[in-house]
Amino acid sequence: MNRTTFFLSLIFAAISVLTNAQTIKDSSLLTIDRIFASREFMPQWQKPVRWVQNGEAYLTIEMSKDNPIPGSNELVRYESKTGEKSIFLPAEKLIPEGKMKPVYIENFTLSDDESKVLIFTNSSRVWRSNTKGDYYVYNFDDGKLTRLGAKFPSSSLMFAKFSADNKFVAYVHDFNIYKENFETGEVKQLTFDGNGDIINGTFDWVYEEEFGCRDGFRWSGDAKNIAFWQLDASKIGTFYMINNTDSVYSKVIPIQYPKVGYEPSACKVGIINTDSDNIKWIPVPGDKIENYIPAIQWLDNNRLLIQQLNRKQNKLTVYIYDVPSGGLKKIYTETEKTWVDLSYPDISASHWGDNDLPVIDDGKTFLRLTENDGWRHLYKIDIETGDKKLVTPGEYDVASVTRVTNKKLYFIASPHNTAQRYLYSVGLNGKGDTVKITPDKYPGINLYNISPDGKYALHSYSNVMDPGEVDFISLPKHKTLITLIDNKDYKEKLSKLKLPEVEFFKVVTVDGITIDGRMIKPVGFDRNKKYPVLFHVYGEPWSQVATDNFIGLWNIMLAQKGYIIIDMDNRGTPCLKGSEWRKSIYRQIGRLNSHDQAMAALEVLKWPFIDKDRVAVWGWSGGGSMTLNLMFRYPDIYKTGMAVAAVANQLTYDNIYQERYMGLPQENMEDFVEGSPLTYAKNLKGNLLVVHGTGDDNVHYQNTEMLINELIRHNKQFSVMPYPNRSHGIYEGANTRRHLYTLLTNYLLEHCPPNSK
Repeated sequence: MNRTTFFLSLIFAAISVLTNAQTIKDSSLLTIDRIFASREFMPQWQKPVRWVQNGEAYLTIEMSKDNPIPGSNELVRYESKTGEKSIFLPAEKLIPEGKMKPVYIENFTLSDDESKVLIFTNSSRVWRSNTKGDYYVYNFDDGKLTRLGAKFPSSSLMFAKFSADNKFVAYVHDFNIYKENFETGEVKQLTFDGNGDIINGTFDWVYEEEFGCRDGFRWSGDAKNIAFWQLDASKIGTFYMINNTDSVYSKVIPIQYPKVGYEPSACKVGIINTDSDNIKWIPVPGDKIENYIPAIQWLDNNRLLIQQLNRKQNKLTVYIYDVPSGGLKKIYTETEKTWVDLSYPDISASHWGDNDLPVIDDGKTFLRLTENDGWRHLYKIDIETGDKKLVTPGEYDVASVTRVTNKKLYFIASPHNTAQRYLYSVGLNGKGDTVKITPDKYPGINLYNISPDGKYALHSYSNVMDPGEVDFISLPKHKTLITLIDNKDYKEKLSKLKLPEVEFFKVVTVDGITIDGRMIKPVGFDRNKKYPVLFHVYGEPWSQVATDNFIGLWNIMLAQKGYIIIDMDNRGTPCLKGSEWRKSIYRQIGRLNSHDQAMAALEVLKWPFIDKDRVAVWGWSGGGSMTLNLMFRYPDIYKTGMAVAAVANQLTYDNIYQERYMGLPQENMEDFVEGSPLTYAKNLKGNLLVVHGTGDDNVHYQNTEMLINELIRHNKQFSVMPYPNRSHGIYEGANTRRHLYTLLTNYLLEHCPPNSK
């Protein structure tokens, strides 16, 4: 070794030692790369389950450990009482004829007699979800695996479902409904006019996004009829997005998207007789354009329950249609001065489920959550008389319904702390006390998937500093039988980090409004120092943010850097604080919510440990809109803003959402203008970063371009980051999330520096 090589080796050795020391020193601190680039922090997730035999067991999807083909999966059965595991459908049974690899199971359903499994695979995205793909049926009786719709192109079927008599599967292909015979393989087309403008058996963009409607047909219990939706979207305006990056020539992407104030699709419901294939249209009263039909369901083999909502969404009407006689009867009407909710936005329930009404008492009554008495309560509605009977009495809100058994209702509520959620039960007869089921040792967010018989459940739990676990429990005593997901490795890695403290608080604004908030304190918090504050906001009727669930790694990283992070819920958010709280925002989106946030922020800024000169705010979607409104309306409070995927002009958003909460612009245009950030863009004083995906089919990128023009007009300087072809979630493409959060972090560090004073 010569002298130069020797000295170089010493230098490299020293660098290596220093680097290792630095790595060891900083192992308690998070970085963007550790969060988004490495696979260091990988929480476990509970896969969806299907209850079988009324809850005696459940099925789930697991990777195949014994199959020699890597990446294959299979269906596994667990006995509820004992936890005993068995292979229900092994991967080797799922190899199509002439193929080498098994079908990869993305989702599955069972026939009513559990003799067949319908497997969904090779899916592709339609709007928000992967609802188009290939379907295979595995028959336990003969061991055969059959691909449905084999004559159709790959990945082109939607919503395949077994008939109750176990002879057919029906599905949607190219906006038409088909049925396929298992025994003969015969495929029969049932509707013929579907073409994209006419939509059979599925929905347009806005029905899916705002009503959670995806699957647009229903088999009757005797398999003699199929009820289905038909939408006429021929008059819906087309919004064009442009893909500029995948070719040297740009590609136009058209979307049928009804903007606020413009007519929605015309909707009607038909009944297909599966023997004659004749279609009978149900004469639901009212204009087909000025009324929505967000739900249909079979009561029995002959009667269909239909929910109709007027365009302003302040009147819900429920009808029963008798198929043999063709008679239609109105059985229930509900009205509000503001709006009637179908599926209630809450952290305990999916925003995108069906809108069916639970039917009980052998089809004599149904259950309906209403807010007519000032609280969100569940009522039994007599189908013959329309009489209402309160099931959940008391001055509290029902957050969501979890399970209805023969005698008992399980629901989520939190009467004393709107940041948390717990399981309760009450008898369906309206007698007896309401009982809290969740033990006190689980303070935070508790979610449940309860078996049909009400004896077992999957219990998911988390709080601000606990990423959570999933336990299999027995009810009603809430006894843990087995822990399915413990996140032990994830929690162990978290425990080695420098972690912040989290505090819940309340402030009373100058208007006398009590606002609930959550504060993530900087690591090593010292009340005698001053810290920068980052407000995270949403503030519209579709989400609550100051909740007792895990705060996430990015917030932990910011707290390590010295930021206070605050979430607050203004009036109009879905807090469990009564109907008046939630519905006070009617026709005031952009005004009342931003006012509450700003007035609450002024109270927070009175705290001696917060630096009033370093105040930042950020949000996504409705939170992006809120960020813009706060920066423009209250420029002396907020110095730095980061708005992601924001609605800058309320007139660009879809009609179902915006008209539900704001009315019709033909009647109160001034509310839409006054509530839009665009109107006040001229007031910008601070640092503003605007981020948007150009392929956002939800909040269109045109919002950002309109905002850019307005800011230019007033000579306001700002920063903007378009993400080409990314959707509302800005996640598509390699490295996107890492890049996005690097951008947000660096912008915050530059314009609202974190050092304490």
